Amino acid sequence: MTSSIQKQKLFLSFPHYAVVGASTDQSKFGTKVLKWYIQRDKSVTPVHPSNDELEGIKTIRSLADLPNPTETSVSIITPAKITIGLLKQIEELSIPAVWCQPGATDVACVQFIKDNGMSDRVLFEGECILRDGDGVLQAML
Repeated sequence: MTSSIQKQKLFLSFPHYAVVGASTDQSKFGTKVLKWYIQRDKSVTPVHPSNDELEGIKTIRSLADLPNPTETSVSIITPAKITIGLLKQIEELSIPAVWCQPGATDVACVQFIKDNGMSDRVLFEGECILRDGDGVLQAML
């Protein structure tokens, strides 16, 4: 089984990132995660169903609109009832790595991850990119 640190390094090794769950609300963790990527000069695309732009970056409407899904790691900061549908799309699009922020999964999401052999590429056990990301990036240097 792949360790959490190995999955975090895998996640941060891809050239592109997408954030699902960011909004115009600066107090929300989705926006904080989007800003984390921006502040580190990462190639990041916000995914939002109705806003055309977040934090000065053009959004896409869904993960299916990603230009390079197999080269994109996806951060999920959504309620679990939305996350489960995203996980299905991620599996269909062969997205290589996923970071579900704390609170984004429930029992059904975890079961889907395990049943579909995604445990080695999905972070879902309380890892937080805002807390853990910089340490992992430093360890990768």
